[in-house]
Amino acid sequence: MTADGNESAAGGTAPKAQVFMALPGRAQDRRDAFEACLAEVVRSLGLDVASESEPGAPRAWQHRARTALRGACLRGMTLSEESFDVLLKAAVHDPDPSFNRQFVEPALNAFGYARVRVALLAYLRTGTDPERVGAARAWYWTALPLRMPQVEAEGPGATGVAETDDGSAVVAEWDEATLRAFVTNENVDVRRCILQGLPLRKSAYSPEMHDLVDRAVAIARSHPDDYIRHRVEHQVGD
Repeated sequence: MTADGNESAAGGTAPKAQVFMALPGRAQDRRDAFEACLAEVVRSLGLDVASESEPGAPRAWQHRARTALRGACLRGMTLSEESFDVLLKAAVHDPDPSFNRQFVEPALNAFGYARVRVALLAYLRTGTDPERVGAARAWYWTALPLRMPQVEAEGPGATGVAETDDGSAVVAEWDEATLRAFVTNENVDVRRCILQGLPLRKSAYSPEMHDLVDRAVAIARSHPDDYIRHRVEHQVGD
């Protein structure tokens, strides 16, 4: 269980923490796909990571690779065009919704908010269901401040790109796309992860989208999944 925000109790009593049910793990394990993505990160960025030495122990190798990426970001590095796609693919396929930040953050700092958000929007619109799940989880980190000036994109004209384009124009497209996906896609993992960041206020959308907001709320409230039913009540109230 996690606490998220406060709400004032009636009669001037102390604020009450808003408690959310923990997001369940994915119904489908994608660790093999992620390991292949991580290997591409190691290759593309030229990270110094020893090959897996113990058969059947991929987690130890993944930890070394993540540690090497973190160290390279702290020391400073220049990312190639290829590295952008490699990092975003790893972020989307990462089974851990906390550690996927390690791939999103350097991409944000080197290539900018707009480019990262547009790429995740493409995964949401055209990817497989596991990729849509990963895109929704990775999107959460696209609001991070840019704190890695030592991570840059190679090529002429790259300097300053991340700072000058905040990608805010893509947010409305993302909200509309996630609303449509929640209503039309019956995959439980997709709906769980989309719902976390889905605005369910009609004021967040154009008038022609208001019926979809009502449908999304109705779907969530009657859904057989406990998490979805629990989450929607916290987002729209009783």
